[in-house]
Amino acid sequence: MKPEKILYVDDEAMALKYFERLVGPLAPVLTAGSVEEGRAVLKAHGPEIAVLVCDQRMPGERGNELLRHARDYYPGIVRMLTTAYSELGDAIEAINTGEIYRYINKPWELEPLRADLKNALELAALRNERDELMRDKLMAQQSQLLANRLAALLMVGAAMNAESAPAAVHRFAETVLAVGGTEPAVDWHRWEHADLLQAEALRGAAVAGHLRQWLDGFGPQTGGDAALQALAKLGGGAVQGAAVHLPPGDLLHALLTAPAGTMPTHEQCGWLAWLLWQGGRAQVSAELDGWRVTLADAPALPADWLADVMERLGRTD
Repeated sequence: MKPEKILYVDDEAMALKYFERLVGPLAPVLTAGSVEEGRAVLKAHGPEIAVLVCDQRMPGERGNELLRHARDYYPGIVRMLTTAYSELGDAIEAINTGEIYRYINKPWELEPLRADLKNALELAALRNERDELMRDKLMAQQSQLLANRLAALLMVGAAMNAESAPAAVHRFAETVLAVGGTEPAVDWHRWEHADLLQAEALRGAAVAGHLRQWLDGFGPQTGGDAALQALAKLGGGAVQGAAVHLPPGDLLHALLTAPAGTMPTHEQCGWLAWLLWQGGRAQVSAELDGWRVTLADAPALPADWLADVMERLGRTD
């Protein structure tokens, strides 16, 4: 939703009507008669609001309190304070503390008022465009991180068991899709590219160590009840007939979806290790209170299976 409305907050009913009549031809106007009402309008219509204009002197809380609230919770909204000349010091303080873009003197003059609001709307549109571009960039970077992790799991898995690694990693990726795993969270304000690469390399090395410990513990490959019992034990689940019931949790996807900068735990590596041990011979389905895993034949994989699952993982929200 593109924000394009102006919210004006003033305790004087005539001022609200006058503002709406003057500014209505420029943009849709929402109004509120107090700081409390202004917060409620922001909560209900925040994504629609491009500009917030607030009177300073009102009974109860002053206008700068609402502007500070908008700065903290709706940073994309362009904030403006309207004051009488005698309250100019409040406006200057609000500018200096980053609460507002600028102030408008009362009483208003029509053309300067419209010009100021037109500039504010243009600034809001630029901020919205910038934010959308940034969201697109971050989504692409997060998808790339997820794809890099999947490729790293294949390489690490192949070092452990070259024959079973493709089927195991394919089943792991298909499970992430089935359980609805999300792309790894990345604080892009924190991570430089080189630092992130280093953190992911250390993460991959840790995964390799945990997988080796699991595989050494499993011993020679075995199927049937023994395989199901091993999975139930590592996942905190229970064998139920010819299947294992696993409780909800991140066991089935954490190796791909854990936030950047976090190291994998031994438990989080257990599912992939079990798939390597079993050559990917598993099928996962959802239950009301967890997941059901059964033994199944390993699928025949096409040559482009890795690119296919990377693309599909990149389309998940």
